Amino acid sequence: MTSGMQPSAGRRAFWRAGVAQAALCAWPGAQAQGKEGQGAVDPSRVLRVLAWPGYADADIVKAFERRFEVRVELTIVGSDDVLRERLARRDPDTGGPPFDVLAANTVELQRLRDLNQLLPLPLAWIPQAAAQLPRFLKRDVIPGLTQGSQLFGMPFTYSEMGLIFDRRQMTRPPESIQSLWDERWRGKVLAFDGSAHNFSIAAQSIGLPPFRIPAGQFGPLARHLVALRRNVRAFYTQPDESADLFRRHQVALMFANYGRQQLKLLRDQGLDVGYAMPREGALAWLDCWAITRQARSLTLAARWIDTMLSPEVSRTFSQRQGLANTLEEPPDVASGASLLWLQPVEDEARRSALWQRIRDGERPEGLAV
Repeated sequence: MTSGMQPSAGRRAFWRAGVAQAALCAWPGAQAQGKEGQGAVDPSRVLRVLAWPGYADADIVKAFERRFEVRVELTIVGSDDVLRERLARRDPDTGGPPFDVLAANTVELQRLRDLNQLLPLPLAWIPQAAAQLPRFLKRDVIPGLTQGSQLFGMPFTYSEMGLIFDRRQMTRPPESIQSLWDERWRGKVLAFDGSAHNFSIAAQSIGLPPFRIPAGQFGPLARHLVALRRNVRAFYTQPDESADLFRRHQVALMFANYGRQQLKLLRDQGLDVGYAMPREGALAWLDCWAITRQARSLTLAARWIDTMLSPEVSRTFSQRQGLANTLEEPPDVASGASLLWLQPVEDEARRSALWQRIRDGERPEGLAV
């Protein structure tokens, strides 16, 4: 996930723990024949997993342990900063990160791959991957997943940043990201308080590449974002905050930085809202499973990824977390909708500094860049 996009525990609609466990235990080989000896545990029979909240719930972990007669050591992170800090730690035996398998977004995967911290995935040992949606089988077009013929990240879950609209005020779904600038909705728009994404959608709206803005275009884009600011009732940072603002101020249109997590919050409150993908494509984050170069058992790490991609686990995950899986299209999204997977941007510091000035109310003529 990107920072700030992790689902909070208080919002999860958890099922009873036995549901997924019962499904997993029905698989061939799920009934364990007993644990290893009572002495020291063979390190190759311990899987060290680094993941986000809800990606590896206790019942799923226990079923995996029983099926393969191993032990899982699970570490949970709540932000990209914490993920990086955990991966910066060193195993005294290997000198690398103390994990075998991890979940991270494509931007982080690309960074780890460039640091030579990941192993290519053994696809032959991950047969469940063959059932993924066509967009995830075209792995070479997803930034950060491949290098040459080698695959370093296996897609697991994602969220697109679509447009949420009030059906009572907008009788037709918005078709373009430019709808956020439409003067008809002045004072009726919610936007995310984030420099990277706001410059990206501004670039999309005038036909520029969202992650590689040409240096000479920052001035015009900054002034374009000032025009967006005039339309915006408020900027939000968290999903709950956006839902409250949407309801209290009778908002017509919102850029949904948290995607269908926000959609679910609004519908749970009884609001009649729709969800649309802009024709320019929706920004989207994609979290993947990867195997570290220090993995003590490549076979066991591959089995973990294969288990996470199974229909039983994928669907249970989506029902619990409200996030999409890679096996089936989520509701409200047309098959083959264009998603623009997040990539590193050309200049984070420049975007951040300019956005601070825009948000604080600087006039267009003062935005010399």
